[in-house]
Amino acid sequence: MLEWYRAGEDYETVIADSLALLELAADVAGAELFRHREAQCDPRAQADRLTVAQAFTHHAGIDLLATLSPAGEGDAGALRSRARRGGITVSDQDDWSDLFSKILTLRVEPRLGLDRPCILYEYPVCEAALARVSPRDSRVAERFELYACGVELANGFGELTDPVQQRARFADAMDKKERVYGQRYPLDEDFLEALAHMPAASGVALGFDRLVMLATGAPNVDSVLWTPLS
Repeated sequence: MLEWYRAGEDYETVIADSLALLELAADVAGAELFRHREAQCDPRAQADRLTVAQAFTHHAGIDLLATLSPAGEGDAGALRSRARRGGITVSDQDDWSDLFSKILTLRVEPRLGLDRPCILYEYPVCEAALARVSPRDSRVAERFELYACGVELANGFGELTDPVQQRARFADAMDKKERVYGQRYPLDEDFLEALAHMPAASGVALGFDRLVMLATGAPNVDSVLWTPLS
């Protein structure tokens, strides 16, 4: 995993970094195209850009934003009914996040990064615990993912540096953990204290093993790990 941050820069900068790494990997490997299973992607082509809401509309026929409150809280009942109308099998016990992940995995991700890279951005706030809220829409946050050949390669943020907002998000996450699993962990007070001194920044983590797999045409990730799982 490669992880880096840009102080004083918004997440457009780390998006550009990530796309540049795709091209560099292709150049080093001498690859004209990335291929994975039956998909292919030109790593040097201009990337498609889709908001998560656009991707859900185009690939799943679901109006995702209609299931979010102005503060970005998800309505599980509304998303569940839309998923079922679209022929997706879901459970009455699935919460909004569970439903979001199922739809993303089944209907959206396999269709991203085909022929050209894809930047999927503006994730719902409830799916972006460490990212700033978008100034354009309070329901979504400055989180993006990079896809090629239907494979997620990178996950990045416009970093949330407000300790009050971050504390509230951590507390909400612990409330959910306690409801579902009966467990609760203490908040990371050192991290929250440090946030007050952190400059505006963006950051991203990129799956280097996945990138090598695509650039070399390896059949799976295990083929490029220096210590493959047995």
